[in-house]
Formats: sequence, structure tokens, C-alpha cells
Amino acid sequence: VESGMPTYSGGLGVLAGDTIRTAADMGIPMVGVTLLHRKGYFTQKLDPSGWQHEEPVEWNAEKFLEEIKQRASVELEGRTIYIRAWKYEVAGASGFTVPVYFLDTDLAENSPDDRTLTHHLYGGDTRYRLCQETIFGIGGVRMLRVLGYDGITRYHMNEGHASLLTLALLDGEARKVSKETFGPEEVERVRRKCVFTTHTPISAGHDQFPLDLVERVLGRSDIESIKEVFLTDSSLNMTTLALNLSHYVNGVAKRHGEVSRSMFSREVDAITNGVHAPTWTSEPFQKLFDRYVPGWREDNFALRNALTIPKPEIWEAHLAAKRMLLERVKKETGVELDEKVLTLGFARRATGYKRADLLLFDLGRLKVISAGAGSLQVVYAGKAHPHDEDGKRMIQRIFEAAKQAAPEIKIVYLQNYEMELGQRITAGSDIWLNTPQPPLEASGTSGMKAALNGVPSLSVLDGWWVEGHLEGVTGWAIGEDEGKKPDQGDRRARDSAALYDKLEKVVVPAYYKDPDSFIDVMRHAIALNGSYFNAQRMLGQYVLDAYFR
Repeated sequence: VESGMPTYSGGLGVLAGDTIRTAADMGIPMVGVTLLHRKGYFTQKLDPSGWQHEEPVEWNAEKFLEEIKQRASVELEGRTIYIRAWKYEVAGASGFTVPVYFLDTDLAENSPDDRTLTHHLYGGDTRYRLCQETIFGIGGVRMLRVLGYDGITRYHMNEGHASLLTLALLDGEARKVSKETFGPEEVERVRRKCVFTTHTPISAGHDQFPLDLVERVLGRSDIESIKEVFLTDSSLNMTTLALNLSHYVNGVAKRHGEVSRSMFSREVDAITNGVHAPTWTSEPFQKLFDRYVPGWREDNFALRNALTIPKPEIWEAHLAAKRMLLERVKKETGVELDEKVLTLGFARRATGYKRADLLLFDLGRLKVISAGAGSLQVVYAGKAHPHDEDGKRMIQRIFEAAKQAAPEIKIVYLQNYEMELGQRITAGSDIWLNTPQPPLEASGTSGMKAALNGVPSLSVLDGWWVEGHLEGVTGWAIGEDEGKKPDQGDRRARDSAALYDKLEKVVVPAYYKDPDSFIDVMRHAIALNGSYFNAQRMLGQYVLDAYFR
């Protein structure tokens, strides 16, 4: 919900915040539930070689949150774990507020080990993770009841991490009719209440827990008899649980919906992600939109009228945002980038399938492009997960490439990527670069943020870009659309060649030799992509298709 609260690690957390902000703007009665990660995620420190070191983040919850007096509890391994909630209110444009409750077990009533169960985001072993997800799912439902939220009609699970909430709902339905355990009627009633959004086509993103661990942690004697509801073979698959107990399931882009249908062998709808426009539009463009597109905050679709904004004013707003980025680069790295040089931006989680180093596959070719078609400079940012050794090595490769590319091409890597830095890079780059391994980009939202600031995308056709791409109108594609099937070979050579060709023959010449047409692409990025790929449209679809269906 804000940069000062490091309770998120990347795109899914930021998307959740954008969803809550938009619900507040639109006056949608919603309540958010999450965990209070007192240790935060981590502060990224990069040494001179580019190797990532993680430093713990301590932050003061009391500075941001209001402690709620009521308590809830769950049973873990036969012990009662007490839970408190901290409240954060997100105020919308009209004053409507949406509360978010952060669940916390750091209470004197709990044992020292149990007090740490909510401390770490993606921390600990499998047992720790299952305990966390029990507190989140079951404890979350119980906390909502304690707080008086008795009229909830829909429970929206973003990824499988919260899917144990369905077990709490099933138990509640059974108690209503004085049953010891639930049956088919209770399953159907719970299914009508639940909505599930899957966000990843990668198997590692779907939590699974061994049955013996589940029985020990949950302490339930009926696991074996109800396993058909949520078990795959001999493990608890959190995604399977959510799929089986939701009446509406969706992926986060049209292509991702297709991929998910193949993965899960069941009907999966698609609602393409969107971003909260006021949060991700830079100050120079906010002022510009206020003059030419009044009411754009209340109605993001009004941004289609960006086509009427004079091109010189689009460019001046962009230069102002670009200067803000270059000032940040100089402050953090000491490197002075040139505002006249075409600047490529790439900022997202550093992991293998994102292929952050694809641009650097053939430095010789890149230098030829920079020397011939026009000069280039590149701004990178992104954290690798603490256990992702390949992601860390990829950052190192970018550091090494930066040394080899100098002085012809300046490449900088900004450390400790977070929301504020993300806003600077998406707004201040000239081109937004995205090079995932298809079809592993479920959606992606950074290019949507760039579009709100008139920054066109140069991207592989995957995720949201399959829908947002109009060649030479909203940006440019890298290679061809090869569909939803995973490519069995290493396509780096082919994709990097396509990237270099598009840069050399189209993008760089447009920037330097035909600025009028380049600014026209910038305007269309706002008018077509910015006006559509926003959270107002996204949440409107959830309301119509999922929440009140």
C-alpha cells in the first residue's frame, strides 16, 4: 500500500494495492486481509561485482497502522495461536475508504517461536509456510468475523496462499446446520462465495504440502475423508483447493487464461490486470492530463482524449519525468546519463524467465547499433529472490556487460527496487523493454505504468502485451507471436536477433530521425493502452463477472 511498508516483494503485492486503491476510488465495499511482515522483505545491496546481498528490513508498524483490540485464534499442532490485526485505511478520491487488516502473531500470549510466524515474507521452511497460510486463510476468516464482517458475499483469493479460508468457510457452513463435518451441500454453498485468481503459469508458484505435515499442523482428524476436495495424490495443493471451491476462476490476461486452461484442464476465464492510474502517472503528466483531460482520475477511459494533447507538450512532460529519473541515477550511482540519448528501461523481479540480460546477448551487435543508428543507454533495476541463485547471477552478468559496453553504451543498475523507484523508471525511460520467455509472463503490469506516462513498450508478445500491442502505434513487438505453447529450446539467440533488428531498423531511427512519429506513438500509448489497461476497467470486470455473478 506504500513504499514505507515493505510487506510486498513484487508485482502481486503492488497489484493488490492498486486493486484496493481503485476500490476506494470507485466506492466498492471491500476489505483486504494480509499478513504483517515485521521483518519486511529485504534491502538489496549490490557489491562492485553485482552480487546481491540481502539485509533485513526493520520497520515500525505503529507508524503506519492502527492496532485493533479484538483478537482471533487458530490451532496449530495442538496449540492455540492468538492473532491480532492492524488496520490501514485506503482513502479514495471521493473520501470512501477501504480497510486492510494486517494479521500479526507477535503477541505475549504466544510462544517465542509462534510470535515469529508472521514475521517473514517468503521465509522459513515448508512447515513455517503452511503455518503462515493457516493463519492467513483460516485466521483471516475468523478475524473478519470477530471484527463484525458478517455480510461478506464474496471471498477473492489472489493465488493459492489464502485458499485455506475455504476450510474455515466449510466448517462454518457445517456448524450452521449442526453437522460435525461438511458435505456436498456445504461445499456448494462455499463454492458460490469464492473467487480465485491464478497469477502464474510456473509450477513453483503453486504451494503444495505433504499430507502428514497437513494433518500435524492443522490437527484435523477428517483430512483423509475430505481429501477429494483439496488433495492431489498425497499432498495438499493450495491451487487445487482454490480451484475446486471457487465458482469463478480467472487468469490475469487473455493469453494467460488460455495457458491456465491447459494447465488445469478446466474452464478458466480471463480478466487482464490493470494499474491504479493516479499512483503510476508522474507529476508532469498528471498536470498535463489535468489541463487537457479533466476528470481522468475519476474516469480513466477519458485518457483516450490524450490524442488531442499537443505533441510539444507531451514531449516536455516526458523530458521532465526523464530528468527526474536521471537525477536519481546520478544520486545513486554517480553516473551522469544524457537526457538526449535514447534510454531503455527494464525493472522487474530478477529471475530467469524474465531474461533481463537478453538485450546484452551480443554486445558487439548492440555497440554497432549504438554507433550507427543512434546512441543508447540502459537503466536496470530488480531484486532476485534470496534463494534464486540464477537470478543473482543474472544481475552479475548485467554488471559485467556494463563494464564491457562502456564507454560506448552506459548501463546502470539501480539497487533496492521498490514502488517509488518503479514509478521513476517507468515514467522516465524513453522505451520500456520487456523480454520474458513465452508463455511464462502471466500478465506483467510495468508496461501499463509506462504507457500512462507516454512510454511505448518494446516487448516480446506475451502477457498483457498480446492485447496492448499495435505495431508502430502503441509500441513495437520483439519477434512474432508464437502462441501459448512453451518453446522447447533456448530461443535467446532468435529473440535477441529480433530485438536488435527492431532497435536498429525501427525504434532508434524513429527516436532520432522522426521525432514527430515517435511522439505520436507516445500519445497512442496513453490513449489506447493507458485508457484501458488500468485498475478501474479491471475491477469493473471483477464486479460484473466475479463478485455479483
